[in-house]
Amino acid sequence: MKIYKSNEIDKLANILKKDGVISIPTDTVYGICARINSKKAYNKLVNMKKRPANKSFPVMCLDEEQIKSIAIVDEKAEKLIHNFMPGPITLILKKKPEAFSYINNAGSRTSDEVAVRMATLKTLKELIQKTESPIFLTSANISGESTCNSLDEIERVFPNLDGILQGEILFGQASTIIDCTSKEIIIQRSGPISIEEVMKVLIEGK
Repeated sequence: MKIYKSNEIDKLANILKKDGVISIPTDTVYGICARINSKKAYNKLVNMKKRPANKSFPVMCLDEEQIKSIAIVDEKAEKLIHNFMPGPITLILKKKPEAFSYINNAGSRTSDEVAVRMATLKTLKELIQKTESPIFLTSANISGESTCNSLDEIERVFPNLDGILQGEILFGQASTIIDCTSKEIIIQRSGPISIEEVMKVLIEGK
């Protein structure tokens, strides 16, 4: 399996455009990814993760414009985007029906929700930009098992990957997850951004 350096993003973007699945370091953990506008790439990612069909993947976007292209962003979500993105935060939003509709059409999902993040690392931003699409990005682990913490471990657990981007993670802690799909904000998972910080922004409206 080939390991790519940060100056070889073009090659990794081409792999994604050709429905490949690769591993990349993020600001929180090692991840594996595929482009969102390909059913073939999505199925490869599902099989590689051994993930239940009814459990969707988070989507990593380049900017707010990309988030709005796949999800419905209301006032409270916009406040969180402006205050905490890019950063170690994931927002659960209502998905636009036209966004990667092949998943719902397959009959395996009943939810219209999507978990979105905004890229923080320069290499990840460049990868999304050159792929010309947001990407499904999930932690590098078999569903239900511990996340891989080294390149050697990733190669062992995912021998069928189409490539790995060499690099280091920053926080080493999974992102804070906030459900914004109802009137009441729900913190699904605590992370680098605290519940207090989130509520302060929402209450004070900054």
